[in-house]
Amino acid sequence: MRTTTLYAALSAALLFGAATIAAAQTSVPPNPPATSVEKGEPGSKDLYKAEKDRIEAEYKEDKTRCKSMTGNAKDICEKEAKGKEDVAKAELSAKRKGNTADATYDLAVTRAKSAYEIANEKCEDQKGKDESACKKQAKADEDKALADAKANKKVASSSK
Repeated sequence: MRTTTLYAALSAALLFGAATIAAAQTSVPPNPPATSVEKGEPGSKDLYKAEKDRIEAEYKEDKTRCKSMTGNAKDICEKEAKGKEDVAKAELSAKRKGNTADATYDLAVTRAKSAYEIANEKCEDQKGKDESACKKQAKADEDKALADAKANKKVASSSK
């Protein structure tokens, strides 16, 4: 509960700071302060959309950083940026759904798949048997994470 409140407060502070900077850069006077209903309460559609927009903007920024890279380093950078976005969106969705067993499972699956994609891409820096062993290990790690997620979902579902 404290983490969710802290996360919401931090997100609101970041959004407020960005809005202040944007307002200061334009010659149009800023809008009057919004009421608490217009801002929305934690978990509201407005806050959810603002957070989702922030995640997407961060992804675009991360992907832009990858443009200066070449070869497999660029591919790894792009996979890491996409994985970070996917996990952040899954975390946001889990919070919105109230961290239910299904939402927690979906988050764990997203984390496992993202980690696999990144690890698999990193394996391409190796050659021959090392690359093959690396990819097998990445797949084994993904399979274990998916199995753990499924087991945790069963436990969470049966404890209700």
